[in-house]
Amino acid sequence: MNSNRFVKPNNDKSNEKSNESVVELTFQEKNTYCVYTQHLPSPFHTNMLTAEYWQQQNAITGTAQGRGTTYFIQHQDHQWVLRHYYRGGLIGKLINDSYWFTGLENTRAAKEFSLLKTLQQLNLPAPKPVAYQVTKKGLLYSADLLSSRIENAQDLVAILQEKPLNKEVWFNIGKMIQAFHANGIYHHDLNSHNILLDNALKPWLIDFDRGEQKTINVQWQQANMSRLLRSFNKEKQKLAQFHWHESDWQALLAGYQSNDNTAS
Repeated sequence: MNSNRFVKPNNDKSNEKSNESVVELTFQEKNTYCVYTQHLPSPFHTNMLTAEYWQQQNAITGTAQGRGTTYFIQHQDHQWVLRHYYRGGLIGKLINDSYWFTGLENTRAAKEFSLLKTLQQLNLPAPKPVAYQVTKKGLLYSADLLSSRIENAQDLVAILQEKPLNKEVWFNIGKMIQAFHANGIYHHDLNSHNILLDNALKPWLIDFDRGEQKTINVQWQQANMSRLLRSFNKEKQKLAQFHWHESDWQALLAGYQSNDNTAS
């Protein structure tokens, strides 16, 4: 990218909390610890955070492949996403879904659930937290997260294989990323697969594993944006058809830099 202007903290206090509070409930069954919200209907049981349960209910409407399988669930009038936590890299080939347990609040699932709560309080376009579970196995744990699904939405990679997007949409994507950065929200894996557009062309950001709310800093903001740019270039090289050009990136940057709260 050819600009080093990044977002300062958002000083507009009117956007700090939403009208909807997230009420947490807890549940423990042997070595499994669950936290869930009022979005999850009663009665709750730990099986509701397993793919097998929803398969038995014929409630799985689709899947997506990443490090593991992500399941899309339709339950009553709710649409949810169920994801099991898997390791990546070389260690993931040896210990694919186990992590050292140093306290429930330190688990990957608890941290992502907490961050999703923060994003809702900030009125940012992200999934709602529904529930998570952590299962201890000696000194290790495995975990699962249930969150709301962004309805009638596709990721940018899927869309751009079919058609180009106009400059206004790219501008709005940049403004969306800016809104997260202005509130100190760091996305660990900002890439073209984790940005969605719904039917109204509203952009959303998903998958906040290892994300966090950080002190505003140009370095991590720039690293975030550079990672996104690499993602677009990677897809452009890999796919036979991918409707993305440098001018689209410039439109995204224009949206990102459009607020007065920028640093030069």
